[in-house]
Amino acid sequence: MNKVDLKNLTQEQLIAYVQELGLPVFRGRQIFSWLYRPGINDFSQMTDLNKELRATLADKAEISQLPVAKQEKSKDGTIKFAFRLNDNEIIESVLIPEEDRNTLCISCQVGCAMGCDFCLTGTMGLTRNLTPAEIVNQVCAVIKEMPEEMCHGDKKNSCINNLVFMGMGEPLANLDNLLTALDILMDQRGLDFSGRKITVSTCGIVPKMKELGEKTAVNLAVSLHSVNDEVRSQLMPINRKYPVEQLIQACRDFPMPKRRMIMFEYIMIKGLNDSDADARELAHKLRDIKCKINLLPYNECPGTDYQCPSRERTEAFQQILRKADYTVFIRSSRGSDISAACGQLAVKANSEKGEERGA
Repeated sequence: MNKVDLKNLTQEQLIAYVQELGLPVFRGRQIFSWLYRPGINDFSQMTDLNKELRATLADKAEISQLPVAKQEKSKDGTIKFAFRLNDNEIIESVLIPEEDRNTLCISCQVGCAMGCDFCLTGTMGLTRNLTPAEIVNQVCAVIKEMPEEMCHGDKKNSCINNLVFMGMGEPLANLDNLLTALDILMDQRGLDFSGRKITVSTCGIVPKMKELGEKTAVNLAVSLHSVNDEVRSQLMPINRKYPVEQLIQACRDFPMPKRRMIMFEYIMIKGLNDSDADARELAHKLRDIKCKINLLPYNECPGTDYQCPSRERTEAFQQILRKADYTVFIRSSRGSDISAACGQLAVKANSEKGEERGA
């Protein structure tokens, strides 16, 4: 009999599960709150449950964890975690420490089907979606691995301040499991993250964007990279299905919480999308959208002909956008020396050795 992984269940789903076992509602809440306490990995540790109930749970259910297959630390402090899944596949998460906060970049799929031309993850193809437990357990595992001096306060999530779904895979292509994971991450009895501290990035699966906004109150980031259909289609095949105008309209229609802004991610590639004309067109297309813009100088990777523009070119692009009254940041790459920077996550599992590769 396959055991039920309780970390795949929201609090309401866990309540329904224990009711099927003939237990009262409060037991579901009780068990759910135990699952996300530090160091809990066995039903025997749930000391306010009687022995009979603990034995029943041990027989019918399990509390999953993600074992760390490999951990690498960059010279800039960024830490990349490779996690081995039950089917021997490997995924990666990236912890980005800063002076006042720690951000964890999470994966939502094994590989990716989107095939973006600048991204190494796309070269893997898509193997499968991650389960809600595999998404949430990335956070649990990193919290467990983090040194005490990186944590602030006594909350369950005090070691990590921000979560960004910008790792391996397209989050909206795994929306159902993502929504379940977000429910668990934001539940007060779960990991108790605020929706303001969680950002979900998408390459532009237009029909799923509205559903995300209607069903959860997290931040939205859109991987844009060009507002010219020809250029964007070269970089991102999804643009052939949902071209720029459809994507921009979906952003205008996105049910955004008050005092929030959409974050547009724009990877700058020398000679392709970094001209003054590109900046002016971008400013024009995004008019009337409450947004911020992140400029990301391209992380050069073996096997591609794309190049990073000069700092001067990037700053000139930024100034044009700022003069058009946009808030614009130039984001420096973190963890590039361990292949942990944007677009560099790519792994493969060997059934015997579990070998991993980066860029």
